[in-house]
Amino acid sequence: MALNLQNKKDIIYKTIEISKSAISAIIADPSRITANEITKLRKKAREKNVIINIIRNTLLRKIIKKTNFKCLKNILKGQNIIAYSIDHPGSAVKLFKEFSKKNKNFQIKGAAFEGKLLSLSQIDYLANIPTIKEALTKLVITLKIASIGKLVYIIYNVCKIKEKTKI
Repeated sequence: MALNLQNKKDIIYKTIEISKSAISAIIADPSRITANEITKLRKKAREKNVIINIIRNTLLRKIIKKTNFKCLKNILKGQNIIAYSIDHPGSAVKLFKEFSKKNKNFQIKGAAFEGKLLSLSQIDYLANIPTIKEALTKLVITLKIASIGKLVYIIYNVCKIKEKTKI
């Protein structure tokens, strides 16, 4: 579909606003991925508060040069799909990683976080950063285990003391 100048300006403006509020961004190659699969990816993205756009490279270059993601401009070749993480820096990366496991043709090209282009190992690290909910869940479980362990230790010592007093 051909876009007129005003539509292009609208796309640039909206995406710049998204880019300014995003924590991180990731780019992948969606070639040989069906429209159905992209629709499923978009649905999962909405659930995780990730914004996905498929934008022409010329427009995307204009958009990212005004944001913290200008380091991504060197990898903009061929078809590109970009995802912005709004709440958590690793949410878009996790989404793309999960999607690429199911779709072998979907290849991650690169990601940016805090104005820096990330290597593949750094992308994996970013994907493994726990969310606040996950961290709190682990903390509560650890506290439960610790308190149960202390309770068992106290009961064991009380029983030991009672056995010694019976003798």
